[in-house]
Amino acid sequence: MDEQRFYIIDFDSTFTQVEALDELARISLKNNPGREAIYKKIEDYTNLAMEGKLSFSESLAQRVKLLEATEEDLKKLIKHLKKKVSKSFSRNAAFFKKHADEVLIVSGGFKEFITPVVSQYHIKKENIYANTFITNGDGKIIDYDHANPLSEEGGKVKLLQNLNLKGNLYGIGDGYSDFQLRESGLIKKFFAFTENIARESIISKADHITPSFDEFLYVNNLPRAISYPKNRILCLVIGNVPQESIALLKKDGFSIRHKTEFEEKYVKDVGMLILADGERIEKEKLQRAAKLKTIGYLGNARNKFSIETCNNMGIVVFDDPKDNPRNVSFIPKRVIDFMNKGTTYLSSNFPSIQLPALEKSHRLIHIHQNVPGIMAQINTAFAKHDINIVAQFLMTKDNIGYAITDINTQYDKTLFKSLKKIEHTIKFRVLY
Repeated sequence: MDEQRFYIIDFDSTFTQVEALDELARISLKNNPGREAIYKKIEDYTNLAMEGKLSFSESLAQRVKLLEATEEDLKKLIKHLKKKVSKSFSRNAAFFKKHADEVLIVSGGFKEFITPVVSQYHIKKENIYANTFITNGDGKIIDYDHANPLSEEGGKVKLLQNLNLKGNLYGIGDGYSDFQLRESGLIKKFFAFTENIARESIISKADHITPSFDEFLYVNNLPRAISYPKNRILCLVIGNVPQESIALLKKDGFSIRHKTEFEEKYVKDVGMLILADGERIEKEKLQRAAKLKTIGYLGNARNKFSIETCNNMGIVVFDDPKDNPRNVSFIPKRVIDFMNKGTTYLSSNFPSIQLPALEKSHRLIHIHQNVPGIMAQINTAFAKHDINIVAQFLMTKDNIGYAITDINTQYDKTLFKSLKKIEHTIKFRVLY
């Protein structure tokens, strides 16, 4: 029998995109003429503690002293934080509901604002461990409970020692206090969460770097909203591509490499290509890029690479034949939309189809040669595996057939083999 697992998750800059005390300061000091200098002091105290350069207890005491916050400010903060839950945690809400008994929020933050935020995700109140504020009769925050171990240096270690949980413990966080759990031997693995902030001093100590919660679920073979984390998809940017274009791709979570040329070491693994105007790709190199799904060309792609090869390999091409200046953002957005939804709208070589966003379903993409009878074979495969189809789309262009099927069941991977074996299949992909 497998040992029980527990997931120890940090709150600030992990479960949420921000540091809550920093955000509280921006609310409580809004009308203070010296607010910018105070904000900076609070942020400095936060970073020094997260990097292990200042004791957590000293950092916490100094920050609370500077806040000048009230219970009314806390209400505003809670409303703000509910909109700032990290995207990869938000889309995997089903995981928290299913594993409510095993998920613990352990934070040096405060229950007053943590509990209302994480409770929306079915995390039990008794599994939320954090500090608590002390207020006076007027509702002003004047201090915090110094008897709480989480207010002290090494507080997370002390707390877990007291809890004495039996099983395999996994820690997910962005700061030094999270690493201390691994250093103490209390957790099996420490996952450095970098979706919101990447602290080099912490990353170097981690068992695994985790750019998203999807990545954590993937490597631990746990149920997740998307089948393959976007941070594992290599997006190779080649040539003089504007930073605005690259920023859009980074923001969406892809693994970016910006190079002056299509280096041989990337050919085997590249999933996306963004090419500056004037760049070319040799046909032989393109043929060996087996994982390549899409090319975004910031200009007219004609005669820059083999479109025929792209068709034969199921590679969707987006370019701008009119060389419009808007392609700086237009082309990356088209590529991102294809990777996220399967949309081929305004592709230069594929059937042009706009697809809705997907919720509570899996999206399967089947690219094939445009010959009669393919859809019948696809649907026969679904029927044999008792798959319930939510929606289905099919478009053709010249010799390419593009079929998208949304299903609402937990899929069986033998289904994939059946779909890949269909004659005239070019490429099959599970989008989610």
